[in-house]
Amino acid sequence: MKRNVLFISSTGGHLDELMQLSPLFKKYDYHIITEKTKSNLKLKDKYKDKIDYLVYGTKKNMLTYPFKLLYNSFKSLYFYIKFHPDYIITTGTHTAGPMCCIGKILGSKIIYIETFANITTKTSTGKLLYPIADHFIVQWKKKKKIYPKAIDGGWIY
Repeated sequence: MKRNVLFISSTGGHLDELMQLSPLFKKYDYHIITEKTKSNLKLKDKYKDKIDYLVYGTKKNMLTYPFKLLYNSFKSLYFYIKFHPDYIITTGTHTAGPMCCIGKILGSKIIYIETFANITTKTSTGKLLYPIADHFIVQWKKKKKIYPKAIDGGWIY
């Protein structure tokens, strides 16, 4: 029986990083969740019923962001109940936070891959998920200084 793995990230570079892990899809009963944008709607053609979307939200618009984050938190709970993953693998960012917290509370293993784009500082999602991740992976050796319990996984590109 294949393990049930949920791959989740926000759109853009985080999603690009997550999709570098697509060779793993063959090994697991997988599902992908990301934000719905014009640039990634074509993923539905390729992944059919293996992909779902959350509402796109950005911290650049702080007037609507809290509401979108709250909505996405409830939608994440719905997706979690629907797919009940054994593992949640994420490359971040805010889109993944609620799902990982829900998953940790309900018994999933959390694998967080800190973004390649940030070399020297902690990310907001990294700060949130570092204490709860079962495996916290960094892509830069320098990051081990700020996340001492992290695994140096090297670049995923």
